[in-house]
Amino acid sequence: MSIREMSERTEHQILSHFAKFADESVGRDKPEANPPERGDFRTAFQRDRDRVIHCKSFRRLKHKTQVFLSPEGDHYRTRLTHTLEVSQIARSIARALRLNEDLTEAAALAHDLGHTPFGHAGERALDYLLPNGFRHYEQSVRMVEKLEKDGKGLNLTAEVRDAVLHHTSGEEAATMEGRILRYADKIAYMNHDIDDAIRAGMIKENSVPKEVSSVLGNSKTRRITAMITDLVENSQNGEAAFSHDMQRAFDALHGFLFEAIYLNEYAKSEEKKVPGIIEALFEHFKNPDKLPVYMRKIAEEDGTEIAAADYVSGMTDRFAVECFKRIFIPRAWAE
Repeated sequence: MSIREMSERTEHQILSHFAKFADESVGRDKPEANPPERGDFRTAFQRDRDRVIHCKSFRRLKHKTQVFLSPEGDHYRTRLTHTLEVSQIARSIARALRLNEDLTEAAALAHDLGHTPFGHAGERALDYLLPNGFRHYEQSVRMVEKLEKDGKGLNLTAEVRDAVLHHTSGEEAATMEGRILRYADKIAYMNHDIDDAIRAGMIKENSVPKEVSSVLGNSKTRRITAMITDLVENSQNGEAAFSHDMQRAFDALHGFLFEAIYLNEYAKSEEKKVPGIIEALFEHFKNPDKLPVYMRKIAEEDGTEIAAADYVSGMTDRFAVECFKRIFIPRAWAE
C-alpha cells in the first residue's frame, strides 16, 4: 500500500461521514494518471492545494486591495493575507467537525484568485461594463479552469471548484467543506476589517455595538473564537449554521461594518478613481492586438470583452496603475 493509499484509508477511519473523502472525489475535467507520477504520495485534494499555492494568481494576491486602497502601513491586510486567514479559520472549523482539511484548505486558498484589483470597487466597475456582469467567485473558478498556466488551467477537482463558486452567496456548496468556507470567509473579513479600521483610526475597539460585544466579546481574538465555537457546536447533519443568538449578533456586526467602514468616506475616498481606471483599461484591451499573446487565444474563443475582463481582473493594484500611466499619461520629453 502506497503512502497516498494509506492517507486515503486513514481519512475513512477518522473523518466524519459528512466529510468528503479524497478517494471518492468526482474527479477532474481532464483525466490524469491515478496514481500520478511515481513517488507522488499526495491525495487529490492535497495536490489541488499545492497547485493553488504555486500558481501565479495566488502570488498576485499580495498586491491586491482587501479594504484600504494602497495603504501606507505594512500591517494592513491585502487579498493574500485575507486568504491565509480564511484558510486558517476554515481549517480550524474543519478539524473540529472532522471534515477534510485538505479539501477545505485548497478551496480557501483558491476562493479569491479571480478577484479584481482595487477590491470590490474594481469588481463593481467590471460588473457594470460587462453585459452579463462580473462576479469574483465565478472569475476565481474561471481562473483555475482556464486562465492559469497560460490557458491550460490548474485542472482542480470538482469539489474544490464547487466550494470556490459558492463561497459568497446563493446556492450552497455540494460539500460540507464548501459550506463552512462561506462562514470562514465572513468570519475572517469581518474581524480583520475591524482590526484594520482601528489601526487606521476610523473606529475604536469600544465602537462595536454592545449588542454585538455582549455576545462575541470585545476583542478580535474573542470574536473569532466565539464565532468558530458557535458554528462548530451548531453545525449538525451536514449543515453549517450559527445559533439564533450568534446569527443576530453576526448580522448586527455586519450592519455596523457597512456604516462605519465599508461606506466610510475616509476609507473610500480614493475609490472614486477606480471606475475610470478600470473602464479605460477594459476599453483599451478590448483590442486583441493590445493583449499579451497568451490572452489572444482567449479573445478568439470567448470574445474580446471576456478576454479584456480576464486580463484586467487579473492585474494587481500597482500593475493596473502603472499600466494606466503607461497607456494614457503622456511621458516627459527626454532629450
